[in-house]
Order: sequence, then C-alpha cells, then structure tokens
Amino acid sequence: MRVVFMGTPDFAVPVMTEILGQGHEIVAVYTRAPKPAGRGMDLRLSPVHALAEKFGIPVFTPKTLRDADEQARFAEHDADVAVVVAYGLILPKPVLDAPHLGCLNLHGSLLPRWRGAAPIQRAIMAGDKETGVMVMKMEEGLDTGPVGMAERIAITPEMTAGELHDKLCVIGADLMARALAALSRDSLHFTPQAEEGVTYAHKIEKAEARIDWSRDAQSLHDHVRGLSPFPGAFFEVDLGKGPERVKVLRTRLAEGHGLAGTLLNDALTVACGQGALQLVEVQRAGKAPMKADEFLRGARIAKGAVLPVYA
Repeated sequence: MRVVFMGTPDFAVPVMTEILGQGHEIVAVYTRAPKPAGRGMDLRLSPVHALAEKFGIPVFTPKTLRDADEQARFAEHDADVAVVVAYGLILPKPVLDAPHLGCLNLHGSLLPRWRGAAPIQRAIMAGDKETGVMVMKMEEGLDTGPVGMAERIAITPEMTAGELHDKLCVIGADLMARALAALSRDSLHFTPQAEEGVTYAHKIEKAEARIDWSRDAQSLHDHVRGLSPFPGAFFEVDLGKGPERVKVLRTRLAEGHGLAGTLLNDALTVACGQGALQLVEVQRAGKAPMKADEFLRGARIAKGAVLPVYA
C-alpha cells in the first residue's frame, strides 16, 4: 500500500522500519522540524527524519497542517493510508479524510484510559498494573477513534517508563504491521471505545518532576519510575557547594519511618510521609547515572540529613 508515515520520536522508528520491511511503499514522511541541540546548538533531525533520509524518503516538516496549501500538498501524495505514531501535530479533517482508507494511529495505552500526550509515563505514575498499545482509526477528537487491534502488557513493580517504552514500541511495530495487512485485505474491523473509564495523560510539566517527600513511599516509587529516565524526578540538596539538583532514576520500597525527607541510614533510605524509600540509582547534574554507594562516596550527605519537602 501507499503509506504516508507521520511520527517524530524514537517510539515511532520501529513502526516505520517494520512497515518498510513488510513491503509497503512509504511515499512521504511527516515529522517535527529539526531543533537546535547540544553545546553547539546544531540542528538535530528527529529520529524519524533521520531514518527517512537513510531510505531516501521525502520528508515534510510543516509547522501546522491547518494551512490550505499544506492540506492540498498532503492530498497529492495519493496515499492509501496514513500511519501516525507520536507525530506531535493536530490532524485537521481535510488531512484525516485525504488517505483512501483513513489515518491509523498507534497509541501507547489501553484506550479510553490515558488519552493524550504522555500515556506511558502516566500509567506508571498512577500505579497501573497493565497497559498496552492500540491501533485506532483517527477522528477529530483527541484519541477518541474506534480501535482495530490491541496488545496488552503487564507493568511490573520495578519497571520504568523507559523500559516500558522500549517494550511497547516493539510490540506496537508488529501490531501496526498486522493491522496494515488486515486493512489491505479489507478485514480490519473497528470497535468504538467505551464511554466509561476515560482518563487523560496530560503532558509532563517540569514542576511535576520535583519530589515531595511528604507523599507516601509507594506513590513516590511510582512517581520516580514514571519519570525515569526522562525528565527524571529530582530533589535538591546541599552537597557542600550550595544547593544541587539530583535526579532519582531508581528506587525501592524500604523499612523505616521518620520525619519526611530525613535520611534514615547511610544507604540513601529516605523517610516519606508514610513508609520509606531507598534511592538505588541517582544522577548529579552533568554526570552519568550512578548507584547509591558511588554517589555517597562523593557527596557530603549522611544519616540524619533532611531533604527539602515541597508540600
């Protein structure tokens, strides 16, 4: 089939690769425009953009698809279907209607739970035990379209958002390939989403990443997992040279109790509003992630210190 692929981050790359591997013709790729990055602020292509260039596929990076000229250009691709994976722009009705068989979206949740921008992170932060990926036929509402295929996966107690992301993008690539095969045979059937159980996975805001030790240990454990490795939950502490931000990438539930924010031992166990949390892996600003013992060798922080609480 003639496919327009629309995606931007790493999550979309395995899907695009699988579509090419199945013999479909990707006639155009739509992705977000290159952004300045690194110390030199050189323009960096999105992962999907880089892959498209490798295969010699035309790439389009419009700032919006609401423009009539952009919509006309999109229609000129004469696509059978558009595949959308974490693209980042709203698709207006003329774009949704342009492909002969519509637009299919791969979404990283079990819809209608976690519609929106950050379903993987929000599922873990909420303590969900299960999630998945779904192939949905897009319509004008936010992730409201009917579902054609789905795969479920358990969220284990220590799984981070990064680990879940990597599993879902592999599962999702296979799921979308099967969906396209079924669509080409006119055997992909769609079921409307349930009206109950709708939740929204709002974009992660920077302020959310700050750790509030007054919360209970389990919710903080889920908070850290859901933000690891990016943007990373963090706390601030004076390690001898003034306040410094420290990211927390892995934790485990621990025994102990005390005033929230208090270091209970010399193994980075912190008292929470209820229970305690051991910090297993952390990252100082400008440094690589490190285990707790390595961090403590270079940090002036010991049992009895109190970390700031932001209630």
